[in-house]
Amino acid sequence: MTKTKLKVGCQTFTWEMLGDRFAGGPDDLLKAIADGGYAGIEITDTMIGGYADRPSQFATALKSSGLTLVSFAFGSKSGFTLKEEIGADLETAKRWIDFASAFPGALVSIGSATVVSDGPREDKFAIAAEVYNRAGELGRKAGVEVAVHPSSHHNTLLFDRADYDTIFALLDLDLVGWVPDTGHILRGHKDMADTLRTHRDRIRYIHLKDVDANGTWAMLGKGVCDTPAVIEIAGTAPRFNGWLVLEEESETAAADPAGAVKTNRQTVRSYGA
Repeated sequence: MTKTKLKVGCQTFTWEMLGDRFAGGPDDLLKAIADGGYAGIEITDTMIGGYADRPSQFATALKSSGLTLVSFAFGSKSGFTLKEEIGADLETAKRWIDFASAFPGALVSIGSATVVSDGPREDKFAIAAEVYNRAGELGRKAGVEVAVHPSSHHNTLLFDRADYDTIFALLDLDLVGWVPDTGHILRGHKDMADTLRTHRDRIRYIHLKDVDANGTWAMLGKGVCDTPAVIEIAGTAPRFNGWLVLEEESETAAADPAGAVKTNRQTVRSYGA
């Protein structure tokens, strides 16, 4: 098992995926996540709400909830693959890097490169890599680590093992980290453990979620994710910061987000976290 002290956070996408069915705000998320037994939160640009331009107030709200900001995550309608949008995407990256710089140890997680236009697929990798690397440079100047979060969602450019190998070959190891997402890897890869081991030097923290054998989202421990193996491999990653961030996209979570994330927190205790 890992010698790194494990800490457990919660990603807010469980509520974000509800769309208009979630009428609450960031304070509701903080309460639900704290009540669920978590120590940290990863929040997105979509869910930060009125705190977007008030990092000091968000820090106060976090402290009163007993939570740490693990990471701030953002995406772009450009999919980070449109050359004409590189400048705008980097402006957005700088905005959230500056926000995260108010929280010691917090990272900025940049969403998966996504195909949003026609043209050769290989060209899109180069554009995405330019955005990620330049964002990493902005992060280094601000003292904030930047990482990429590949996904298996519709039109992702970073779906299977070949895609991971391609993008990582283009990314500066010291500028851009990796947030492996166990559910997304399982949906696009034959061997999750091998993928994690091969690119473990890039791992900063882990997104932990589960899928069944058909790739359908499942509650943690109810699918095919070998969580103990994930934790063991993360423990060999030299830059792993100890955070396991649980994210839940199953139908169970859609019906009861707070209940689902609380159940997942209880489940992960059985793995020693």
